[in-house]
Amino acid sequence: MIYLDLTLEGTTKKAEEAIFYSYNKYINGFAAILEEDEATKIAKDPNVVSMFLNKRYELHTTRSWNFLGLETGSGFANDSAWKKSLGEDIIIGNLDTGVWPESKSFSDEGYGPIPKKWKGICQVAKGNPDKFYCNRKLIGAKYFYKGYQAEPGVANVTFNSARDLNGHGTHTLSTAGGNFVAGANVLGFGNGTASGGSPKARVAAYKVCWEGCSEADILAGFEAAIGDGVDVLSVSLGGDFAVEFFSSGLSIGSFHAIANNITVVTSGGNSGPHKAPVVNVEPWTITVAASTIDRDFANYVILGNNKTYKGASLSELNLPPNKFYPLILGADAMFDDKTYLIDNAMRCKEGSLDPKKVKGKILVCLRGVTARVDKGVQASRVGAVGMILDNSDQKYEVIADPHVLPATHVADKYGNLIGNYIMETKRSLATSPTNQPSDKRRIPFAPASGTSMSCPHVAGLVGLIKSLHPDWSPAAIKSAIMTTATTKTNNGVDIMDSSHDKATPFEYGAGHIQPNLAVDPGLVYDLNVTDYLNYLCSRKYTSDQLKVFYGKPYTCPKSFSLANFNYPSITIPEIKTGQSLSVTRTITNVGSPGEYIAEIQEPPYFLVTVQPKILRFTHKGEKREFKVTFTKKSGDVSFTYYSFGKLIWTNGKHRVGTPITVTFQD
Repeated sequence: MIYLDLTLEGTTKKAEEAIFYSYNKYINGFAAILEEDEATKIAKDPNVVSMFLNKRYELHTTRSWNFLGLETGSGFANDSAWKKSLGEDIIIGNLDTGVWPESKSFSDEGYGPIPKKWKGICQVAKGNPDKFYCNRKLIGAKYFYKGYQAEPGVANVTFNSARDLNGHGTHTLSTAGGNFVAGANVLGFGNGTASGGSPKARVAAYKVCWEGCSEADILAGFEAAIGDGVDVLSVSLGGDFAVEFFSSGLSIGSFHAIANNITVVTSGGNSGPHKAPVVNVEPWTITVAASTIDRDFANYVILGNNKTYKGASLSELNLPPNKFYPLILGADAMFDDKTYLIDNAMRCKEGSLDPKKVKGKILVCLRGVTARVDKGVQASRVGAVGMILDNSDQKYEVIADPHVLPATHVADKYGNLIGNYIMETKRSLATSPTNQPSDKRRIPFAPASGTSMSCPHVAGLVGLIKSLHPDWSPAAIKSAIMTTATTKTNNGVDIMDSSHDKATPFEYGAGHIQPNLAVDPGLVYDLNVTDYLNYLCSRKYTSDQLKVFYGKPYTCPKSFSLANFNYPSITIPEIKTGQSLSVTRTITNVGSPGEYIAEIQEPPYFLVTVQPKILRFTHKGEKREFKVTFTKKSGDVSFTYYSFGKLIWTNGKHRVGTPITVTFQD
C-alpha cells in the first residue's frame, strides 16, 4: 500500500500498469504493485507521508433493543428515543462482506423517494446473471476487489456484485439500519421482531471483504462512501493489533470520513483479556467493545451422579428425556495407532477420532483451533449422539450455536467437573444452524456475537442522534454516547469482567451505551479536524506530513498538550507523591439554559479539584472551560499503578460523565 503524491515515480505508462487504485478525490494516495527497490526509492522521497504493505484485515437482533431500553414486549418504551426518531432518511454505510438484498430487513415498503443528497449507485457487473437489485431502503451497493485480487495465492472468486456470500455484512448492516421484521427467530429460539438501531434509515453496502479484507479495498470503500453522501459508516473489521495511524488504511480512511462530517463506528476486536488488546484506537472514530445482555439460550447437562451443569445451545435437536448415554473425552476417542493426534482429538478435529470408540456416546470436545460448530459436525460424522463443548479457558464467553446434533457449550469450570467425573467413574453417563457444507439447514436469521455485532448497534444509535441533531459533529455525537454511558448492569450492580471481577475503564471504556439518554446528553465535548491534526502533531507528525495526509497546508502549533485534548475522558500519566498535574476541558451546552455542578468520584490515592465547580449556561451552543487538578497523596499504593475515577457534571436531569484514569509511581 502506498500513500503519497501520484507523480513521484517513473513514467505515466509504468504508473498506470502498477497502480490499481488511485485515491484522489478525498484521500491523497494510491495502491500499487511494486518491486522492492521501487518501493524503497519511493519511501525515501520527502513528500511521502507513509508507505505500507497491503495488510489483510479480518471481520470482527430481536432482544438487544429491548435490553437497551428502546422497546418493551408491547411496543416502544415510554422514554424511548424511537418515539423521537427512527433514523428517517439518515444514510448508513457499511464496509463489510456485502449484503443479501432480498432480506426482509431491507424491504422498502412504505418508504418515500431516495434522499437527494445520495450520489451512489447499485453496482452490478455487466453480464452478471445475478438479479441484484437495490431499492428505496437499500439505496446503494458497491464492491471493491482489486486489492484482494492483487494478493498472491488468492481463492478463485467471481467479482461481479456486492452480494454477501458470508452473511457477516448482511447481519451488521441490518443491525445498524434494518427495517422491522416480525417473527424473526433461529430454529424457534429468540422469537420476536428484529430491527436495526435506526430502523427507518436508508442503507448502503460497500463490499470490501472476500476471504479477508484487503486494506487497499477498505480505503477504496471509504473514498466511495465519502463521495456517495453517507452520514454514518459502520466498520466491523480490523487487524490483529493496533498500528501507527499513517500505516493503517482504516485510520487514514476514517480520518477523511470524519473530515467530511461522517461519523465512523469501528469494532474494537475480539482479543483479550490481556494488555492493550483493542484495535481501531483512532480518537476520531467511535470504537466499540462487546458486552452480554439479559437473554440466555440455556441448555443443561445431567450426569449419572445427578449433578446438573448449565450450558448454552441453539440446537433444535434433543436427546430423549431420562435416557442416559455413555460419555467419552475427545482424547480417549483417538485412534490407538495415532497417539500423536491427541491434541487434535481433544479438540475433535477431522480425522482424529475413531468411530468405533465414539458411536452411541456423548463426545466431550475442547474449544479452540477449529470452529465450534465444526466440532459438532465431526462428532456427528463419527457416530456421537451428542456433544459437550468444553470452553477450555475461563475467560472465554459461552456461546449458543445452532449445532447439527444435540450439544451444549459449558463454561471451563463445568468442563473440568465433567472431565473429572468421566475419569473417576467406570461407566460415566450423561443426557441432555451453521455454515458447514454438510449442514443442509437454511435459515433466514442467525445469532452472532462479538464486537462485529456491537459495532452496528452503536452505528444505529449514531443514526438516531444524527437525525435528531443534524448539526452535531462526529465528536459531539461520540461525546453524547460516552458521557451518558453507564458502568452498572441492568440490575444496578457494577459491571463485571470476564473473570467476574469488578470491571474498570480498561474493560468497558466509558461504559455501556444508553440510547435514550444519548439523544439528550445536556453537554458535549466537541472536537474538529484542527483538534485532530493538533493531536497528530503531539504524536510527532510534522507539518509537511500532515499537509500531504490532510491534503491542505497545516502548521503544527508551537506547543500543544496532549493532556488537554478535548476528549470525553481524562487520562493522566505517571504522577509521583506530592506532585500535581492540571488539565483543561471545554464543554458545550446542547440543552436548555441552566447550571451544572461538578461531582467527583476521586481515583484512590488522589486528591482531585475542579475549577470552577459550577458552570452556568444562558443559551444553547455556549461553551465553558474548566480545569481539573490531580495531586498524588502519600501512603501505600496498589501494585496495579492505575487508579480510576469519574467527573460528573449534573443539573439534576442530566449527568455528564467523564471517566478518569491516572497512572502513578513512587
